[in-house]
This record gives sequence, structure tokens and C-alpha cells, in this order.
Amino acid sequence: MGVDKVADLQKNFDKETHAGGKIKSLERLAEAQFEATRKASASGDFNTVGFTFEKYRDNVRACFDLLRKQEPDADKHSGDYRRLELQTRLGIREVEDTLVIAPPEVHPPLEIVHKDILDMDDELIRLLFPKRTPEPVKVPPTPEAKP
Repeated sequence: MGVDKVADLQKNFDKETHAGGKIKSLERLAEAQFEATRKASASGDFNTVGFTFEKYRDNVRACFDLLRKQEPDADKHSGDYRRLELQTRLGIREVEDTLVIAPPEVHPPLEIVHKDILDMDDELIRLLFPKRTPEPVKVPPTPEAKP
């Protein structure tokens, strides 16, 4: 998939105003972005790789913000939250795979993107699976009576 395909998918993503549709659009766009990063890393163009992953992270954040705004209750709209969480997992895996082969000088920006996506994934997991019961209270052990 060429740059034109990614640009067209990005335009469609940017036009989408509903959270569910934006997540669907992100799925198609992300696959094209991941393919572009694989090709760029194979040719040694890690500037393009970094830029593309930063754009992916920004797109995930846009979806997440819109989802929280339009559908704040993750229990009632868990499908979209789950789809976005799966998408973040794919992104995490792609960035991690790239970090393995990337030269050390491009690690810092990729690590920032990796951390940002991990943070969003953690928040999605927390929203999908909130603690239903309070943490148990730890009772200090009683001193044993000496005979």
C-alpha cells in the first residue's frame, strides 16, 4: 500500500465524526500505516517509521477521546471500547517489533510512542474491567498467646 492509500484512508478517518465509525476507519488506516512502516524500516527509512507511528498514536488518541465523549459508559458500549483496545494491542506489537530492528538513535521517539499507546491501552482495560469490589482490608496478624 502506497503513501496515497494511507493519505486517502487518513482523510476518511479525519472526516468520521462518530466514535464507532472512527474506530472502524482506524482499523483500515492502521493496517496501511503498519505496512508502510514495515516497508520503510526494511529500506532503513526510520524517520518515516517514527512519523507514521506518531500519527498512528495521535489517531488512536483521537478515537479514544471521541469514544469517551460520545459513549462515556464503557459497560453499555463495551464493543467499541474492546475494538479500540484490540487496535492498541496491535499498535503496541508493531512498535515493539520495530524497536527490535531499529538503530539505537531512533529508539527514544519510538519509546515515547510505545509508552503513550501502552498508557491508552491500560486506561481502556481499566474502563472495560473496573474493580467491582473494594480491595480487601489487610488485618494485622494477632500476636500469639504464649502458654
